[in-house]
Amino acid sequence: MASSYHQEMQEVFRNNNKSREFPAHNAKVHSVAWSCDGKRLASGSFDKTASVFVLEKDRLVKENNYRGHGDSVDQLCWHPTNPDLFVTASGDKTIRIWDVRTTKCMTTISTKGENINICWSPDGQTIAVGNKDDVVTFIDAKTHRPRAEEQFKFEVNEISWNNDNDMFFLTNGNGCINILSYPDLKLIQSINAHPSNCICIKFDPTGKYFATGSADALVSLWDVEELVCVRCFSRLDWPVRTLSFSHDGKMLASASEDHFIDIAEVETGEKLWEIQCESPTFTVAWHPKRPLLAYACDDKEGKYDSNREAGTVKLFGLPNDS
Repeated sequence: MASSYHQEMQEVFRNNNKSREFPAHNAKVHSVAWSCDGKRLASGSFDKTASVFVLEKDRLVKENNYRGHGDSVDQLCWHPTNPDLFVTASGDKTIRIWDVRTTKCMTTISTKGENINICWSPDGQTIAVGNKDDVVTFIDAKTHRPRAEEQFKFEVNEISWNNDNDMFFLTNGNGCINILSYPDLKLIQSINAHPSNCICIKFDPTGKYFATGSADALVSLWDVEELVCVRCFSRLDWPVRTLSFSHDGKMLASASEDHFIDIAEVETGEKLWEIQCESPTFTVAWHPKRPLLAYACDDKEGKYDSNREAGTVKLFGLPNDS
């Protein structure tokens, strides 16, 4: 018997299953993220720029394009409580902090290697950035100086603090989740989460669960307190690249090279909906207040010129009649 939430959300998506695309970049979009108040969406691209959109009723309106990086912008994230600040990680060996109230870069912070992943601590005080050489640097968000630096002996994929800010999680190439105490960065536990490469990790807003995605195409849901796997979602066939929990923690979107995005009900693991895509999906992000999902795929311009990348950002959950 489907839960009442299940039925309610299916009804919502039956009436709001339109996706719209918005031109954002000249090349593929690696990362999308919403500001904490949900008013803006930022995207980072292979074209070395970040773009910011303002969410108006049922559309994204481009506000700015942020230039300055000398290489691909692989990941970005917003300040957890300040809706004006976001930070970008780039292969040019820097991270940059931007303020949407101005078009200029606030700060450029040099790092040791080519940066591929980044996250901002829930208390807003620290930015962690990981590079291709598996070094994670913890940077003071106010002074912009490094607080700590850790070299890992494994392939570091995605990094994240827990919601309480006292533990730091890394997913790695051996299928493990490494959990460090924070700020002293001592290993608390290493969980053999997957038989293959553990790619991505996300915490749910309520702090009850976190989810990991792996190269074996499985999404695993974990209990934060007990550190045990509660259930698995196995509807994808390709390595799970990206995950996002809805604002209420009740839905989990996951995506891969499969030509659909899976939307699962967290408490049952059942499929709530799927969003059809024409190509692999790089990044998904639920809006922090509404059932709207931003995402970006490996799209090509037109049917005939398959070499040109489209660089669009997409929004799902719009009214069918919009």
